[in-house]
Amino acid sequence: MKLTIDHETVYRYDDIVSHSTQYLRLTPGNSGHQHIISWQLDLPGVASEGVDAFGNILHVLTLDTPHSEIRLKARGVVETSDGWAEQPETLPAPVFLRDSPLTEASDAIRALAAAHADAIAANPLAGLTALMHAVADAMPYTTDITHTGTTAAQALALGAGVCQDHSHVFIAACRSLGLPARYVSGYLLSDRDTHVASHAWAEVYAADSWLGFDISNRQQPDRHHLKLAVGLDYSDASPVRGVRRGGGSEALQTHARVSEADQ
Repeated sequence: MKLTIDHETVYRYDDIVSHSTQYLRLTPGNSGHQHIISWQLDLPGVASEGVDAFGNILHVLTLDTPHSEIRLKARGVVETSDGWAEQPETLPAPVFLRDSPLTEASDAIRALAAAHADAIAANPLAGLTALMHAVADAMPYTTDITHTGTTAAQALALGAGVCQDHSHVFIAACRSLGLPARYVSGYLLSDRDTHVASHAWAEVYAADSWLGFDISNRQQPDRHHLKLAVGLDYSDASPVRGVRRGGGSEALQTHARVSEADQ
């Protein structure tokens, strides 16, 4: 399947920003699952390109002239398949056992995980799939109730959230059972308005391989998914993060459109 992605992020500020730095994980890499046919970033300045500690393609954009708006665009065509063949890893799996501020397990998360521990030990894929459904059942997909700083414990206590929250709770539950788990940012081709094109899911290292789980959609990732970046949590893998000097209040608009390239 060939996917066309058009992703725009716009920051607007009440006052003039004298300096800003944006960290962009907006460029997917080639793998056994996805082949990049074309990809480009349209940015308001020249960005340096490198690879971060998790193996993600990272661009750093620094703006030293006064500005009140930053407009970032990513677009391209990527061919995807259902297979998620193992790729060389930058870091060993046990690194993803580490807690992070957004994925620290609460007693409720540990209890949720413990209820599925025996099933996961007996059959990792079936047991983790059951855990995925349990998380989705406990937290119906609900927009505008959480934010990027909401922790896994807070989201589960609220009993609602979006793909970021589902992934954080699932990751925290898996790590509490001694299973390495990581956050994945990316895109999803979907005809459901409730699940936006910019998406997130989780991967768990079990049975000697990384297994993907899209908790919000109650499925394993397939050819409709395109991976951008991985990390311990959202803060490591978010498509755009930045720091600035000045600017006052900030308004953020982001829109991602994913479609089939031949349509």
